Amino acid sequence: MDTPPSQNIVTLPDFRNLGVMLRTLVIAEAANLVALVAHAPDMFEALTRVGSAALPFESSLLMVVLLLFVLAPWLSGLQYRQGVGAVVAIVAFVSGGLDLGLRAWAGVVPMAGAAKAAALGALLAALILGYFNWRQRVLSPALANARLMALQSRIRPHFLFNCLNTAVSLVRQDPRLAEQVLLDMADLFRVLLADSRALVPLADEVRLAKSYLEIEQLRLGGRLRVQWDCEAAPLGAQVPILVLQPLLENAVRYGVEPSADGGDVSVAINVHGRQLVIEVCNPVAGSDGPPPTGNRIALANIAERLALHFDAEGGLRTSSRGGQFVVKVSMPLSDADARQKTGAGGAG
Repeated sequence: MDTPPSQNIVTLPDFRNLGVMLRTLVIAEAANLVALVAHAPDMFEALTRVGSAALPFESSLLMVVLLLFVLAPWLSGLQYRQGVGAVVAIVAFVSGGLDLGLRAWAGVVPMAGAAKAAALGALLAALILGYFNWRQRVLSPALANARLMALQSRIRPHFLFNCLNTAVSLVRQDPRLAEQVLLDMADLFRVLLADSRALVPLADEVRLAKSYLEIEQLRLGGRLRVQWDCEAAPLGAQVPILVLQPLLENAVRYGVEPSADGGDVSVAINVHGRQLVIEVCNPVAGSDGPPPTGNRIALANIAERLALHFDAEGGLRTSSRGGQFVVKVSMPLSDADARQKTGAGGAG
């Protein structure tokens, strides 16, 4: 696995990220509205100017967003200063060129108007890039790292106690098996103590989850039944560490343990378009009400980590269907990952 770039290095925003595109549109529209209000004698006149200025501005904005989306892979390979220059130049060229084309279509071609549009476009691009620079410098390294580490540390205690209880219960009746559990536990915690910022291959997450379930299977026996459906999963896809195991831990803790007969836990990992979708289902033990508080906290932690890694393109949703509690996690895939069709296969 390639080492992820340091978060202390400022980079251009990912212009294919939904959150980046939405923020760009909101900032641009807000700046345009402020400019119109500032130059209008009253609010009515400002609203009138919004209508007359809509075609050139909205056309330029959408064309710029589309062009940056297409050029995102090339821009990501540039150094930061070169990338900023390229983005500003692209915006200026599109703004000036489109203004010139619209004026020519209307029968007038004053070059001063096109130059003004290009200058304003470049200024707006610099403003938006400055916002993303500030957001990355202030929020990404300090806040994201601290929150990721804190969120992961909340998951570890439950996992530790479950593993220790399993090992203790086996010490006298099967010392060799207890030793194997402790060795598996050491391997699992080696992953848990890894760099909290890292993205890891999906194959590692599946392997970790299956190792966890093997330990729980020793503790719960036939009460825990797991079905896997991940033949189409792209195992090389990069996902946040500890995104699958906590979901299974919650399924076991709140869906299987409370029932004397246990329950069935199903895991499905598929690709929908450019999205990796992980779905975990477990029975709702003894109640049709909301999940227990501990479950809600753990799910909120995972949702927050997805947001920190993927912005608006990652998310977690819960639902209930047919007496089952369903957790669905989605995150974006690169083009190469989306084309993968190699699955983990088998049942846990």
